[in-house]
Amino acid sequence: MTSPSAITDASAGSLPFMRRRAPPLIAALRRNTPGLVGLIIITLVVLAALLAPVISPYSPTAQVSRRLLEPGAQYLLGTDEFGRDIFSRVIYGSRISLYVGAVSVSLALVFGGALGLIAGYAGGRIDTLLMRLIDMLFAIPSLVLAIVIAGLLGPSLTNAMIAIGIVYAPIYARLVRGEMLAVRNYAYIEAAHAVGVRHIGLITRYFLPNIAAPLIVQTSLLLSTAILAEAALSFLGLGAQPPDPSWGAMLGSGRRFMELTPWVAIAPGIAIVITVLGFNLLGDGLRDVLDPRLRGST
Repeated sequence: MTSPSAITDASAGSLPFMRRRAPPLIAALRRNTPGLVGLIIITLVVLAALLAPVISPYSPTAQVSRRLLEPGAQYLLGTDEFGRDIFSRVIYGSRISLYVGAVSVSLALVFGGALGLIAGYAGGRIDTLLMRLIDMLFAIPSLVLAIVIAGLLGPSLTNAMIAIGIVYAPIYARLVRGEMLAVRNYAYIEAAHAVGVRHIGLITRYFLPNIAAPLIVQTSLLLSTAILAEAALSFLGLGAQPPDPSWGAMLGSGRRFMELTPWVAIAPGIAIVITVLGFNLLGDGLRDVLDPRLRGST
């Protein structure tokens, strides 16, 4: 399985990403089995999140029966320690996971991408200074850094998203900077400079189109790790707070009942695994489709 940071180093210098005429993305994914499986999984998860009020038989926060009931016809995944329907909480939990993933990765893309653009375009001392800062952040394990930031900001879902966004911003910064360095010395960039194209025009017309494809792949991979990070923070009490139906929080509370009633923790755990697997498969498929160097092997 491709790690989120692997695409950063592998894609540097890959100018042909967007310059060749590619087949329509969905049609190309249909010929890529891992990517297609990932797309189907993520589509089902998104549909579950959107249709949660229709799919869920009960409110995710309401006490509907006795506590710790076994799975059965009325309560498909049983009930938790407060008598809440676990199936309904897992379905509604997909909303939190997708929301946290989207917001935190967007924050990382905006701030990290901006740093990478500045470093790669400006070069010189600015590039050196920014990259040393990025290297310092990379030296700290991402989960440890997220725990520290979330702990300093205080336990809440918003602060967890900020922490995850800060942790993953360096990945985008290094990726964008590498692509910028690969593109800026090409002849058509020098020609654009010669005819007086302004800096903003160079970035929007020439640089951004060439880094769009690796950014798409990186984003798909980071969504999976952001969901895992949120689950870990909520497990530790630093993310979503009760009674919000976060998968990580459900795992954290369910671990106390693993010996007698394991379904309380197994259900959200399976949901996390399936969702993360879907985003990883989709990311691998997108990489194979969008990178012309790998297209012949799919």
